[in-house]
Amino acid sequence: MRLLGSHVSIAGGLHKAFVIGGKIGCTAIQIFTKNASRWEAIPLDDEKISQFQDAWNTSGIQTVIAHDSYLINLGSPQDELWQKSQYALFAEALRCEQLGIPYLVIHPGSHVGSGQAQGLRRVARALNRIHQQTPGHSTQILLETTAGQGTNLGYQFEHLTAILDLTQEPERLGICFDTCHVFAAGYELRTKEGFQRTFDAFDRLLGIKLLKVIHVNDSVKPCGSRVDRHQGIGEGEIGLDGFRWLMTDSRFETIPMILETPKGRDPVVSDQHNLRILKDLCKTIER
Repeated sequence: MRLLGSHVSIAGGLHKAFVIGGKIGCTAIQIFTKNASRWEAIPLDDEKISQFQDAWNTSGIQTVIAHDSYLINLGSPQDELWQKSQYALFAEALRCEQLGIPYLVIHPGSHVGSGQAQGLRRVARALNRIHQQTPGHSTQILLETTAGQGTNLGYQFEHLTAILDLTQEPERLGICFDTCHVFAAGYELRTKEGFQRTFDAFDRLLGIKLLKVIHVNDSVKPCGSRVDRHQGIGEGEIGLDGFRWLMTDSRFETIPMILETPKGRDPVVSDQHNLRILKDLCKTIER
């Protein structure tokens, strides 16, 4: 059974995410473990941790994934922000470990004019420090593919390879593949041949075994635009065929797939609609 779900709200408490996920029909969910627009986080106490784990155990959710705060920039050339970002990511990694969440998805960061090579080195150095502070932790940090907007790093598979090569414990890292981001970055997904070329390149440079989570989103903007704008499944520039190839590829059967599509007026209804499309696509083409 494929693990399908969405990024859901934690309003009212972390444990409430399972209620929303259940209404949508998720078997996997992605959450922020804290307010994503603030640096600070209220420490987790034993009651909150137990509440979260009890809700998880009694839900139909098999996998929980966390996403880090968008404030974090491990590629920043500014030492103050770089140090602050490291501390914030360490705190989020610790929260995931306490909650039993296996994956923490992060955007690699932005070089902000210092150049890609320097930015990638900064990201790797920051990850090395965080790994040094979390020996024995089971939560794995996942580098997310990006669209390449502005000075964002991670829009080429080679960027992620460079980070892995520069880290001292690369086995503690994995990859989150975002369909909108990869497409906007210039990788083709619309045709079967283009889809295969993209994943052949991914496998050659990174290895399919490093792929732990897939964000399933259509793109408002065309291939190669390097503009990060998500759209509902089949409603954007990728179209339904690209998602057919994804949903019927046996290599991805056990990899959690998470929607980050626009929510509309009713987030539950919007997510149900997009999940239904993905499930239907599984039946429309022979393997």
